[in-house]
Amino acid sequence: MMNVATATASRIPSARVSRPSSLLAAALLALVATGAAAAETSTYYQCPGNVFTNTITPKEAEAKGCKAMVTQQPTTIPAPKARGGAAAPSPSASSKVDAQEQKARDSDARKILQEELIKAQSQLDALQKEYNNGQPERKGDEKNYQKYLDRTADLKAQITRTESDISAITRELAKTQ
Repeated sequence: MMNVATATASRIPSARVSRPSSLLAAALLALVATGAAAAETSTYYQCPGNVFTNTITPKEAEAKGCKAMVTQQPTTIPAPKARGGAAAPSPSASSKVDAQEQKARDSDARKILQEELIKAQSQLDALQKEYNNGQPERKGDEKNYQKYLDRTADLKAQITRTESDISAITRELAKTQ
């Protein structure tokens, strides 16, 4: 008579489970190794007329006067590792600015923006005066009408760009107040 433990142990296919997986692993390893070796030693042919091919047989290559060449793996150089000291410093209590200094910086920024706004507005006034509502005066070197049209289009583009600069400066000034 057989006891329950022996009967249960005989039904567990533990030896069969590990064996196919180890065979599979061995087969996969062999496939990878042969693939790598095949890739390292693949042959191509350099034929007259600077033609490169790997689709002909050695006999055809010899008949055409081709030279057998062997591919080589490209040289790879690993990237340098990041230095530990290059990391961004974390803000600490010593890097914070006190309120007085921040107010001074803000007032300086406001002054600079106001100066830029005044300069941009004067530039816009000069451009609009020269543009003359789309009818700028012709210059002496503009005997060709196309040159005149090109200058007019350029003036219009400069006016548009200056207007967008003024609106951007105005937005920045509104943020600082």
